[in-house]
Amino acid sequence: MAYSPKKDTGGTKLKKGTVAPARRAAFDILMAVEKGQAHSDEMLRGRAVNALSAADRNLATALVLGVLRWQILLDSQMQGLLKRPGGKLDAEIRIVLRMGAFQLLHMDRIPARAAIDESVELAKQAGHRFASGMVNAVLRKLSTLSPESEAKPEKSAFPVWMVERWLSNFGVDGTEAICHHGQSQPTLSVRLATPEVEAELTAAGIVLEAGGLLSAARSVVSGDVTATDAFREGRVRLQDEGSQLVAELAGWASEPSKEKKILDACAAPGGKTLILAERNPQAQILACEISEPRSEYLRQRLATLGEQVECRLIDAATLEEPSFYDLALADVPCSGTGTLGRNPEIRYRLREEDFARQAERQRGILMAALRAVKPGGRVVYSTCSLEPEENEQVVAAVLAETPNAHIIPLAGQIEALCGAEVLTKAGGELLLGALTEEGFLRLLPGALPTDGFFIAQIGREK
Repeated sequence: MAYSPKKDTGGTKLKKGTVAPARRAAFDILMAVEKGQAHSDEMLRGRAVNALSAADRNLATALVLGVLRWQILLDSQMQGLLKRPGGKLDAEIRIVLRMGAFQLLHMDRIPARAAIDESVELAKQAGHRFASGMVNAVLRKLSTLSPESEAKPEKSAFPVWMVERWLSNFGVDGTEAICHHGQSQPTLSVRLATPEVEAELTAAGIVLEAGGLLSAARSVVSGDVTATDAFREGRVRLQDEGSQLVAELAGWASEPSKEKKILDACAAPGGKTLILAERNPQAQILACEISEPRSEYLRQRLATLGEQVECRLIDAATLEEPSFYDLALADVPCSGTGTLGRNPEIRYRLREEDFARQAERQRGILMAALRAVKPGGRVVYSTCSLEPEENEQVVAAVLAETPNAHIIPLAGQIEALCGAEVLTKAGGELLLGALTEEGFLRLLPGALPTDGFFIAQIGREK
């Protein structure tokens, strides 16, 4: 569910000298992220967090994502309170101080004493008993400052080079929307397999409201969807509306063909593949994935589709089945800058030079997808990136090398989906307003009720 740190009550209450399970779990996750050993979203769905009570699970999630979102400013705010500003701190102490500072400055329902005392205890348990006095002193100083006096613009929580790029590409208003979305808890969107599922979820205590774009999408207002039978049995799936939209644009057809062959070039974790199968129940689908663990997960998730889907462990860029498919979806690996609200640590791992490396791989996958479709077929190319190098420039480079390919503007597809009531009327109007001059879709987070996505449609001439 959507989580507001302002409403937290502090999780499990423990005796002095102990650390609440939520804070312990958050510390472990933040340490793993700091060392580059894991991604926060994966660990927050892992066994350690799932074993917590609902209150502790919510607190752990808020601490992890909040610290990662505000890390740049938290470090800056604490530097001036150190006896030796600029001095290097051990990773464990950095994490402890960030967690304590975030609770003091951003979680006004948590008592300052609890935030400080448990931070001191965390430092001791992490093997830094001598540094615990410094942690206590810094956080007590910080607790005397009002949140208003420490308030900074949201764009200050992002690397300067990243904000400068967005200002150049999207202007002041677009950049402010992106930064606000990146500092907010994203809406938890779900896809309903059938309309009847909504009543089932309501009976289970889940409060839903209509999605912003798609008729089959809902936003979770409250309740734990993952604890329901509908979720465990696949009748409701967690999936951002932008991700659902990519598959709807690719998979919808006015007259589904029994003989249609579909390629999902980068299929894991499988949410888009399921929509492709839903919209084309008679089609044969090849779902490709280069990662062995992700491919195995994909195989298990799509098992209910039986022989309709073949899962293949392969690099889609090396696929050699020319002119075989009617449709290809190339939802390629990317920098993920459209998902910074959901994956906040991306901002610290990413470097500007990474875009060129990503683009080279993306061009290879898109070229292979175009080779794979029949004359008269089409490819839908998508990323969850905001960056031109991974989006418009990839499409332009591939078209320059592929004389028999052309852009198919997405306006017609959007209008068709509105006519079929796949899109809501309001959603269709929002999407038509998000079209670029070339006929691509650019979903800016904050401007639309989704993560950030880029979607292009390319036809292969007969």
